[in-house]
Amino acid sequence: MLSQLRDIVEHVSRVDDVHQALKLLVTETCDALKTECCTVYLANDEHQRLELMATQGLKFKGNKIHINYEEGLVGLVRRSAEPINLAEVADHPNYKFFPELGEDVYHSFLGTPIIHRKKVLGVLVIQQKSPRLFDESEESFLVTLAAQIAVTIAHAQQQGHWLLSDADNQSIKGIGASSGVAIGPFWCDDNQPELSEVYPASTLNIEQEQERLVVAIESALNDFRRMRKKLDSDINKDTLAIFDLFTHLLNDPMLRSDLKAQIKKGDRADWALRQVVESYSNRFAKMSDVYLRERAQDIRELGQRLLYFLHNAESEQYHFEQPVILVVRELTATILASMPKDKLLAVVSIEGAANSHAAILSRALGVPAVMGAQVRLEHINKQVGIVDGYSGDVYIDPSPQLFEEYRELVGQESELSSMVEKDLLEEAITRDGKKIEVLLNAGLSADSNIAFNRGVDGVGLYRTEISFLLRQRFPSEEEQTQQYRAVLSSYPNKRVVMRTLDVGGDKALPYLPIEEDNPFLGWRGIRFTLDHPDIFLIQLRAMLKASIHSPNLSILLPMISGSQELDDALALIEQAYEEVKLLEPSLERPQVGVMLEVPSMLYLLPLMADKIDFVSVGTNDLTQYLLAVDRNNARVSDVYESLHPSVIMALKHIYDMCKHHQLPVCVCGELAGDPFGALLLTGIGYDTLSMNNSNVAKVKYLLRHSDSKELKKLAQKALSQPYGHQIYSMMTKHFINKGHAGFIRAGKS
Repeated sequence: MLSQLRDIVEHVSRVDDVHQALKLLVTETCDALKTECCTVYLANDEHQRLELMATQGLKFKGNKIHINYEEGLVGLVRRSAEPINLAEVADHPNYKFFPELGEDVYHSFLGTPIIHRKKVLGVLVIQQKSPRLFDESEESFLVTLAAQIAVTIAHAQQQGHWLLSDADNQSIKGIGASSGVAIGPFWCDDNQPELSEVYPASTLNIEQEQERLVVAIESALNDFRRMRKKLDSDINKDTLAIFDLFTHLLNDPMLRSDLKAQIKKGDRADWALRQVVESYSNRFAKMSDVYLRERAQDIRELGQRLLYFLHNAESEQYHFEQPVILVVRELTATILASMPKDKLLAVVSIEGAANSHAAILSRALGVPAVMGAQVRLEHINKQVGIVDGYSGDVYIDPSPQLFEEYRELVGQESELSSMVEKDLLEEAITRDGKKIEVLLNAGLSADSNIAFNRGVDGVGLYRTEISFLLRQRFPSEEEQTQQYRAVLSSYPNKRVVMRTLDVGGDKALPYLPIEEDNPFLGWRGIRFTLDHPDIFLIQLRAMLKASIHSPNLSILLPMISGSQELDDALALIEQAYEEVKLLEPSLERPQVGVMLEVPSMLYLLPLMADKIDFVSVGTNDLTQYLLAVDRNNARVSDVYESLHPSVIMALKHIYDMCKHHQLPVCVCGELAGDPFGALLLTGIGYDTLSMNNSNVAKVKYLLRHSDSKELKKLAQKALSQPYGHQIYSMMTKHFINKGHAGFIRAGKS
């Protein structure tokens, strides 16, 4: 039976049309189990009913058959989420006769739920005329089949390939990458040359292909400069670094050398380009860290742009009579920049992820964006629809009622944005006078030209590792010094916390590959740099040299898990300080802090307090380690709860320890920029929060309209809740009561 099971799943998965796939499923299941009837019902949660999607054996009139969740044996299977096996259906108290189904001839019944990630998607049923109990092998077969088909069904639903009765309001699910809502016509850009469609091709004129490459690189450089200038007044400089990153890579001698070397082998320029770009991007794509893995997309985007200029003399320009929702196969920063801002309502990308540079740019521009939405370009083009950047839903030709609901929401969004931005420059001081320092998480690219960001009190976390990861060698001490000096000088009189190199394990350098079974528990962070004191000392000296004329540097050590690690790191910092001080006697000693993200530090911090100057809490990794959940693993992503009771308790414990030892403490994980998280952290006692630029205005607004004493009571209540969903519900109620309901969607995103 195992081979039959495999055959059914394989045959069904090959059929593109889901309705036809389900028809094939019921037919082959009847054949495999020698039964007379097989039926698939799908759950429609909006109408609280199961809808018959495919059957062999039932004869009914009409187009649709619905069974309410509370009705009959099929409804019982859905409610109990367990198989039901009956020899005589009429004897069961939940049996209900549906004359329209024509099933009165069937006595035997075996139904099993179709479950995907705890959610019942539907019910799979087999029936037989003669009264008998299906045996264990048949029940096992059906349960296994349902589990396998659940994946296919869930995938099809996410792609929007099928519609239940409420088709007008069915959404195509994607990933909400930039918050906001847009309503308007979809416009598909499907004319870009695809790097993946470039195939092996050779040339006899190597010199001509080299010249084509040089011209394409220069055209791309000019295009990036033009688009950066175009967007210069619209968005913050850290986001504009995307274009500077592309320029930096195009000017990289190693990249140019590799491209020329490939052409010298006799390859055409476009085929050489694909090979080199894939080699570079694969180094990032293999990393398990989500953010760094998505840097591979930046390399591919660069290759995509070069391919365009190998075939086109000038970059494309879009012209529209009315604003549109842009739909593309893969959203890129260059496509975004080519769009007239006043004509861009939202963007939908078939490929991509929420942390790509294009998604970051969308957020900076204030453009709603949904990534990974499996739309069909030929079906969506010129249709009118809705994009929900919060939930990741894309609605095509929805009902008038849904249109009206979203029109109201768009109006509310506009009012909310204007309200929070109006007082962006005001300090974050609660109504009862508590000052909260709002800092910036920065360093999302290799750019060294990070400029002043409005409304922040400094930089709470500057990531230094990106420039290491984008090179073919370790950056020199002078290269690092120039980069760090630019960052420090961009924030005069404001503190800049630079985290030392956080690579290794899941973030292996391309020129120093690391293979590990469990990279999150492996050779990463401070463990890597302590094993390479030469690399560590170069970076420390570069930081200290950069701070000579900008004495606003603080040094942050990542992934500290024990006292010996801290002692060794401090010794190297002291060595670097003494070396640089010989060159510049006026050098000030920077403050040194630790990143608290490993649970062992919950107990060791009191023993280290006299050796450090401050603490930064990395809630992302701390949550991951506390809950033993890989936050990059989709199978367990629902277990990763930022408001999990243990996380809130740990944060309270950390605050109390730091207060007792008079250590300044900052939270720099995603929780600090989340509306719910920011208020809870303030209630716990934290007065320094560091976040992405897109969250600054709304968090500052909420803090200015809150009372710290009331937030303290809220935090105390949260600390007594045994379930994360209870904390979430409690915060939702608080926001509604305070008139901040509009921020709840932002919190959910």
